[in-house]
Amino acid sequence: MTISKAVIPAAGLGTRFLPATKSTPKEMLPVVDKPAIQYVVEEAVAAGLDDVLMITGRSKHSLSDHFDGAPELEAALEAKGDTERLARVRQSSGLADIHYVRQGEPLGLGHAVLRAKQHVGHDPFAVLLGDDLIDERNPLLPRMIEVAEQRGGCVLALMEVPREQISLYGCAVVEQTDDDDVVRVTGLVEKPAVEEAPSNLAVIGRYVLAPEIFEVLERTEPGRGGEIQLTDALAELAGADPAQGSGVHGVVFRGRRYDTGDRLDYIKAVVQLAVAREDLGPELREWLAEYVAGGMA
Repeated sequence: MTISKAVIPAAGLGTRFLPATKSTPKEMLPVVDKPAIQYVVEEAVAAGLDDVLMITGRSKHSLSDHFDGAPELEAALEAKGDTERLARVRQSSGLADIHYVRQGEPLGLGHAVLRAKQHVGHDPFAVLLGDDLIDERNPLLPRMIEVAEQRGGCVLALMEVPREQISLYGCAVVEQTDDDDVVRVTGLVEKPAVEEAPSNLAVIGRYVLAPEIFEVLERTEPGRGGEIQLTDALAELAGADPAQGSGVHGVVFRGRRYDTGDRLDYIKAVVQLAVAREDLGPELREWLAEYVAGGMA
């Protein structure tokens, strides 16, 4: 089994970031000096996925513009001899073979993934959500792909979260395997009440899916919020008789993850990633220490 295709759902309205997202897609909001969506594409490419399909919606033209060439800008930078910025501009247009399909209506993550059926065909593929940024120093997708190749079926990214936060996520019911970082997923509950959550293992925004997910999504009824939930389709596969297929497994991720889907967490992500940079980190850390010591006035 060879996995080379990535699907990135990017049709959301970004209402939590209004008014900034009134005319700018939330995926294009900058995280330091790159739009969030570029980090996600770079992660896919680093894992060997060079065929990327973005599921977009209305007013998302800037996504395709960003990953296209910019002849006038490039010519201006070249004329100035600004080779450093020229290289950074050209980097996004040469990352991968990127395709686009419209979702039409925001009917849920499951519906967005289903829109990828014609492009993906009968191949396994990865899904990367743009709200979750995975630090490049802690690769996650290569391990998920490895588990999918070894065990078959679908593979989810799971992360331990404080118990009181589990109602913000899909929650996994799991059994241990012979690998410390791999569990078999036997059930999934979308955003359970804290007192009813079967674990503190949250589903985060990375998936490696077998093509049979499409058949399940096609018969999945709208769930929470009136939307077709990917979690519901995966729960059906997880609850199936293991003798009938490869089922669903989870990779428990213990690396650095940045949530850009919430305003406060977005600000934290920008600071954390900037602090880690060689060109910005030393001066920013010094300023932050002074700012905090001064009472943050």
